[in-house]
Amino acid sequence: MSPAARQGMAGRVVQSWWAPRRVVRGLQGMPDRVMLVVLMLAMVFMLLAQAPIHARAAALDPSRPFEARMGGALMAVMFMMPLLAYAVAGLVALFSRATPWRLAPEASRLALFWALLAVAPAMLLRGLVGGFIGEGPALTTTDVVAGFGFFFIWGAGISALARRDR
Repeated sequence: MSPAARQGMAGRVVQSWWAPRRVVRGLQGMPDRVMLVVLMLAMVFMLLAQAPIHARAAALDPSRPFEARMGGALMAVMFMMPLLAYAVAGLVALFSRATPWRLAPEASRLALFWALLAVAPAMLLRGLVGGFIGEGPALTTTDVVAGFGFFFIWGAGISALARRDR
């Protein structure tokens, strides 16, 4: 068994921060049902990351309780975001037809869904910083790190999976 095959999902998430092309290339051929699991796992982490921020906001402004805030976040993250993710992946695959680098719809979904899961640790850190420290330079820094990490991993995944037409 190869080292890549022995590596678990958590190890691949960590490795995505310094070798995203290699990780995404190794995930090629992932069935759609597994990609959906990757997306939903990423959404669960995004929802959990929001809990400290909503708890802080509910403590500072009790007019909207924590449960109501998390209910809205649940609706947005677990129901709306997956639809948006599929739409964005489809648009990226469609727009790639206008370039010399073609991206199959499955490859586009893999690159986006994996980037969302790989950035989950940074999003969890962002939630903790937002919940315990609140607005300020620390939250801005974690936002920048998470945003840069997402676009870096997504772009590298697209680059690794795109095929050059001649």
